[in-house]
Amino acid sequence: MSAPARRSDPRFVALLLGGVLLAALAAALLVGPSDVAVSRVFAILFQPSGTSAEHTIVWSLRFPRACLAMFVGAGLGAGGAAAQGLFRNPLADPGLVGVSAGATLGAAATIVLGAPLLAALAPWARSAALPIGAFFAGALTTFAVVRLGGRPGRSSTATVLLAGVAINAFAGAIVGFLSHVASDSELRNLTFWILGGFGGASWTKVVFTAPLVTLAIWMLSRSARALDIFSMGELDAGLTGIDVLALRRRVVVALALAVGASVAAAGLVGFVGLLVPHFTRLWVGPGHRALIPLSALGGACLVVFADSLARVLIAPAELPVGLLTALVGAPFFLHLLRRELHT
Repeated sequence: MSAPARRSDPRFVALLLGGVLLAALAAALLVGPSDVAVSRVFAILFQPSGTSAEHTIVWSLRFPRACLAMFVGAGLGAGGAAAQGLFRNPLADPGLVGVSAGATLGAAATIVLGAPLLAALAPWARSAALPIGAFFAGALTTFAVVRLGGRPGRSSTATVLLAGVAINAFAGAIVGFLSHVASDSELRNLTFWILGGFGGASWTKVVFTAPLVTLAIWMLSRSARALDIFSMGELDAGLTGIDVLALRRRVVVALALAVGASVAAAGLVGFVGLLVPHFTRLWVGPGHRALIPLSALGGACLVVFADSLARVLIAPAELPVGLLTALVGAPFFLHLLRRELHT
């Protein structure tokens, strides 16, 4: 793919995306099946306590949902940029390291096998069990990928990729089995989780997700210079003094944090980690120092806007966000793949 003749200043792009994100958050607070006046929305934001119906809608439903969508999008965007750098492929997806499949397996096991235990838990613990189970299962599968594909002296990015493919297939088979033995209600819950969405957003999920995504973006940003050198090839990176094995493990762990926390909070929201870094790279170039944080900003903008759109497209019903991003993202991906094959 030919590079653009002129690229934008990353500081300008950051300001632009920051403005778009503020507009997306404002729109997320204003749109919905219930009409709340603009003046009331922004007045309520400065009043954390209140008992009115409007206060509940804005502070307890829309605001945490917008914040959760922002952090999920940021984690997927930054994770996608790092995954594409790690695999040296602009069409790579962060799910290649197995974290998404592992999180899906954890969610399926929690919904189907943990149903008797969940019924005995308090409501707050019941709502927290699913994201916690999904996150730790995603982390375990990523650890397995690192162990299988990261042995000193015999490690390569291709080995990590193959280990991720095997883990994805294995986790998918178990999810298929759990779907087969699940009851109708369990299967329905699992299906809605796999489609992705923010209907169950709460401040508890925000508090759980935000630190993990922030830590992951910081870790990936710290690895930006090494990823730039790594893009020249594993052998050349090693000759410059980069510990390739340590870099790969560090990036994969950060991916587990970012993508695992995002998938645990919202289910599978596809194509964000693939498309956002790709278009950001066209804007600012391949340097990861700018690419990773700007992809985080771009991912946050996309997911917040997508969630707002999903709430109003078929109102009063709600379209799953993952379904919407797949419907839009899949044709774009095919277009990008066609370009790659013809350049």
